[in-house]
Amino acid sequence: MTSELSRRHLLQIMGIGFGAATLNLGAAAPARAQDKDSVVIAWPSDVPSWDPSQRTQPDAQPIYKLIFEQPVMQDPDLNFIPGLFTEWSLAEDGLSLTFKLREGVTFHDGSPLTAEDIRFNWYERVQESLGGGNKLDIANTWKNVTDVTLDGDHAGTFHFSQPMPTAVQWLSFMANFVVPKAYIEQVGIEGFREKPVGTGPYKLTEYQVNSRMVFERNEDYWGEKPAIRNVVINVIKDPSARAAAVQSGQADLTINIPVRETQRLDQTPGLAAELNPVQRVILVQVRHDTATADQNLRLALHHAIDKEALSKAFYGGAAVPLTLPVTPGSPGDVEGLTFAYDPEMSRQLLAASGYGPDKPARVRMATTNGHFPSDFDIARALVGMWKEVGIETELETIEYAKYFELNRGNQLPDLTLYSWENATADPEIFIGYMLNPDMPFAAWRGEEPGNRIRELFQTANYEERIKGYQDLNKTVLEMGASIPLLQSVQTLVRKEDLNYTKYKNGWILAQTMSWS
Repeated sequence: MTSELSRRHLLQIMGIGFGAATLNLGAAAPARAQDKDSVVIAWPSDVPSWDPSQRTQPDAQPIYKLIFEQPVMQDPDLNFIPGLFTEWSLAEDGLSLTFKLREGVTFHDGSPLTAEDIRFNWYERVQESLGGGNKLDIANTWKNVTDVTLDGDHAGTFHFSQPMPTAVQWLSFMANFVVPKAYIEQVGIEGFREKPVGTGPYKLTEYQVNSRMVFERNEDYWGEKPAIRNVVINVIKDPSARAAAVQSGQADLTINIPVRETQRLDQTPGLAAELNPVQRVILVQVRHDTATADQNLRLALHHAIDKEALSKAFYGGAAVPLTLPVTPGSPGDVEGLTFAYDPEMSRQLLAASGYGPDKPARVRMATTNGHFPSDFDIARALVGMWKEVGIETELETIEYAKYFELNRGNQLPDLTLYSWENATADPEIFIGYMLNPDMPFAAWRGEEPGNRIRELFQTANYEERIKGYQDLNKTVLEMGASIPLLQSVQTLVRKEDLNYTKYKNGWILAQTMSWS
């Protein structure tokens, strides 16, 4: 039987008072941060580097998309559409992909985009990285590229040593941007990072680390030119400070502030607030080799979580509780599958491993504070729920950038609260990367289900591959190798006369903005 915890009860077990839930910032109507030729955005994090292929950081992608572009793009409903590739075709066996490159495109330095740039990005740079050179996160994804052969200046073929059934998905996904071969060879990679050049609708004109970035419209852009000439992004890591920036008029738009702040600001004259489900999953990542090597403990942690209560307390019920680490209705989902909220089962599982009132289980968990809405509050609620069944949790707050550093070094604690983005919804980029021991993104690095994931990575047949991931998701649930919580919700507050295009994956793209 599922019982509901009230918001009051959640706040009690989190150990915070009710007055802390609301900031008293007044209700004055905000002033315009800039004129109608500019927009000011308060953003939760800086880019990790101006090399867009170096790190796969989700919150950096909308910023990169101002300067750089991808071979394949997605429309607001996440359908694949032509980007710098006008045509593409993946072979039935998954061993090659042909493409035609858009003609008449130039980089910000005036040099033309050619197929040589495609080979440079997806073969030469990958090979350099795999050989110990400039480290790129995308090298793990494209390590099976044996060559990119060219057919003139605007066509070519990717060749793979093993089937790559998700090649098209990756060409539209994180960190897969086109950078200019000739420019990088001229100025070097450090020179490029200091003055990045792409083909996108904006040029970077000013940058202060962890503080501010300014972009100016690219008047020579090949596509539809943005309505707004200047974009200013101020990095404000504290979510309450981002809320204050919008309310005071210092910013025109912000995201990922607490839901309670979003609801309050929606009542402020001149502001509009939104709560949008996106293609991300909130989950607890689990290690396979520390305290959580005990399967009984992993399952006890999961059974102790009242996900409905988390959704109601922190997202007004808008965040859908998850059984599997995929978004509802996506290809890897298994209809009808459930996992019970059952604190008594948690206690029984703990007892089976020798834990009890005089010997509580002990785990360490990391969480961000402000990376996604109510992340720190959720973490504290989990600590309280686990305490009620006999699990003591040492909670550590880390910076968003620190998470990537710890994960790459295999130094995450037993548990990590995280929001995993997958704009493509393909199950490979959910569970296939979360639990793949060969990838730098995995917290769980056990050979099982790692061996099964390796097999699915080489499965070219779509139906067979999807069925394999559905079965794998059920296995992972039974193992307790991942603890999914909720479909992620993006909060957004903006000036009510600022228009933007809403994407189902939560992209906030300044090139789609305009003032009424």
